[in-house]
Amino acid sequence: MDETPNLFAQQLANRRRSRWLIAAFLIFFAWLGLGADLLMYGMTADAPPDHYHHVFPWFGILLFGLGVVLARWGWMSGSNAVLWSTGAREITAPSTPAEQQLVDVVDEMAIAAGIPRPRLYIIDDPDPNAFSTGRDPASASIAVTTTLLSLCNRDELQAVIGHEMGHIKNLDVRLMTLLAALVGVVAILSHGLRRIMFQGSGGGSRSKNMGPVYIVIFIVWFVSWILAPILTQLMAMAVSRKREYLADAMSAQFTRNPAALASALHKIEQPDAPKSAITGGAAHLCIADPLGQDASTREGWWADLLGTHPPMRLRIARLNAMGYLGAPGAPGPVTPQPAT
Repeated sequence: MDETPNLFAQQLANRRRSRWLIAAFLIFFAWLGLGADLLMYGMTADAPPDHYHHVFPWFGILLFGLGVVLARWGWMSGSNAVLWSTGAREITAPSTPAEQQLVDVVDEMAIAAGIPRPRLYIIDDPDPNAFSTGRDPASASIAVTTTLLSLCNRDELQAVIGHEMGHIKNLDVRLMTLLAALVGVVAILSHGLRRIMFQGSGGGSRSKNMGPVYIVIFIVWFVSWILAPILTQLMAMAVSRKREYLADAMSAQFTRNPAALASALHKIEQPDAPKSAITGGAAHLCIADPLGQDASTREGWWADLLGTHPPMRLRIARLNAMGYLGAPGAPGPVTPQPAT
């Protein structure tokens, strides 16, 4: 591998990026409010003395306060929102052999990773996938699809769970869950504002009195709303790609079996099933891209910007190299084994 996994550096970076993400989110909401205040000031500046003059930045204060509330909600409840959006159901008492095997594997990997046992969820979905979510190891959850359980044998399932334990231990879940929650919030608010603006665009006669400076402010303010969900989605994609390599390496460390994860990833990559449960807002959380985006199969800066995951072939190659499968005289890559 050309990148040395450094758990403590990754944890520190994730804490720092989480703080910057919240700060950027609050600054963005403050700008949206202050932009509205500036526009209202320009629209009422020439009004008669007995009419309303917008001077105090009410919108800036209100939207900043809303940003604080939403950021707090994303921090505290983002994990539950992600699980709810995928239709996940919690395993409290295993009812099938597959669920019992999953519980056993999670218990083993929690011990290997040295973290508390996360809560377990099942998603009824035809796409084999898994993801972890939460603020920290104490509040973490792991969700797997029913197809993943039926597709992977025990060693492969253990490797997949080890990958998700890696995300939990290095605090990827904190940043990625927060991103998922804030991406959804921004998308909803942006969509609502666009509807209000377009439905109410025919009435503002006083906007004709606004000078060119306020027209520019309005354009920038309006474009901010339009681009916000796109930029936050790109942010979610960009921060998740290289983290997958570290989580793969941590899985190999926990299981001492990198070939098992390579085999599991090979199986996960094969099916071409409809992706109905895990949507774009949570795609960056998964072990494999559930949306089948072309960028996730390519390399380069453009793919790094648009792809939620690195190419699967590179991940498999790195895992095979960890197991010395490419060394002279060593056996070739392990052929995926049927699930038991």
